[in-house]
Amino acid sequence: MTDPRGPLSGILVADFSRVLAGPYATMLLADMGAEVVKVESPEGDETRTWTPPEREGISTYYLGINRGKRSVALDLRDEGDAALARELARRADVVIQNFKPGGLAKYGLDAASVRAANPRAVYASISGFGPGKGAHVPGYDLMVQAISGLMSLTGDPDGPPYRAGISVFDVMAGNHAVIGILAALRHRDATGEGQEVEVNLLSSAMSGLVNHSSAYVAGGVVPYRMGNAHPSVFPYEPLPTADKDLIVAAANDRQFRKLCGVLGRPELADDERFARNRDRTANREELRPLLVEALGAKGAEEWFELLVAAGVPCGPINTIDGGFATAERFGLDPIVEVGEGDRALPMARHPIGFSATPAAYTLPPPELDEHGAEIRKWLASDG
Repeated sequence: MTDPRGPLSGILVADFSRVLAGPYATMLLADMGAEVVKVESPEGDETRTWTPPEREGISTYYLGINRGKRSVALDLRDEGDAALARELARRADVVIQNFKPGGLAKYGLDAASVRAANPRAVYASISGFGPGKGAHVPGYDLMVQAISGLMSLTGDPDGPPYRAGISVFDVMAGNHAVIGILAALRHRDATGEGQEVEVNLLSSAMSGLVNHSSAYVAGGVVPYRMGNAHPSVFPYEPLPTADKDLIVAAANDRQFRKLCGVLGRPELADDERFARNRDRTANREELRPLLVEALGAKGAEEWFELLVAAGVPCGPINTIDGGFATAERFGLDPIVEVGEGDRALPMARHPIGFSATPAAYTLPPPELDEHGAEIRKWLASDG
C-alpha cells in the first residue's frame, strides 16, 4: 500500500474527513508522497454532489481537493465495516478526521481508542470550535467568518459585512493541520511516539487574522471595515487609471519614492505630509487624489509594466482566468495533469516546490469506493 515517491513516501494516512478542510490537507499530504486512503460513507463525500460547476457530471469542488487518494466506502454503523476502519487506523501513520468532537468514539475510532491500539499514530482532528465548550456547535466556514470578526472587516465601510470569496478558514485550518501533522511525525521520528493534533476553524481564524488580531489583543483597538483600504499602510489599495483600477501596494518609504518617480511626481516623496508611511496613512485623503490624477495618464497594464520594472508592487484586478494566465506568464506552470488517458484531469499545482522530492500527481480524484475491493482485501490480510 505504499508508493515510493515524495518526501512522505511510506506514510499511510487514514482519511476519515470530508468536505473541505480535511480533504484539502490530505490532498497536500498525498501530493508529497503519502498513501492516502479516503474512507467515505456509502453515500460518499458531500462535495461529490456540490454542483454547479461540474466536469463530466462530477463536482469540480470535489475534484479540486481529492487527487492522490484511494477511496473505500465503509458504513461505520455496520460492525464489519467498522472493524475494517479500526484495522486501517491501527496500520496508519496518520489518522485525520473532522467529525463532530466525540462522534467517532462509538465506533472505536476516537483518539484514545486508536492510539491505544497504535501508539505511533498521529491522530489529527479538525473541528469548528474545538473539543471543549464549543464542541456541540457545527463548524462551517461561513459561520466562522462571521463569528471570528472577518466579515466585519470585509466590504464597503457603509455597506453590509461580506464573506470572503473562498472558504478561507477551511483552507487555513487544512494548512494548519498539515503543519501539525508534519511536526508530530518529526516528534515521532525522534521518540517513537505519536500524539494528538487538534485544529479548529475558530483558532485558525484568530491566528490568521494576524494584524487585526494583534490590533485588538495588543492595542485594544477593534478594527473596522475599510473596503479595500489598509488601516496601517497607504497607498495599499486599488486606484483608478485611464481605463481600470490598479492595485498599488507601496508599503514602505522607498517604494513610495519610486512610485512618485515613475508617476512624474517626485516632489510628493519629500512633502512632509507624505514622507513617511505614518504621514501618508494619516493624510491619505489628501494624497489619494494626487495619485489618481497622475495615474490617469495611462492605463492599468501600462502602469503595471512601468511600476513593476521600477520595483513598485502593483497589479491588475483579474478574474480567475487572468490569475492563471499571469502565473503561466511568470513561468509558474500553475496547471498540472493528474492521471492518464480518459481519467486525465487538469488541476492546480501543489503550492510548494521541492528541489529533490517534487510533488507527484499520479492518481486522479477517486470515484466512490473505486479501490474498495483492493483495500478490503488488504485490511483482511495479515498486511
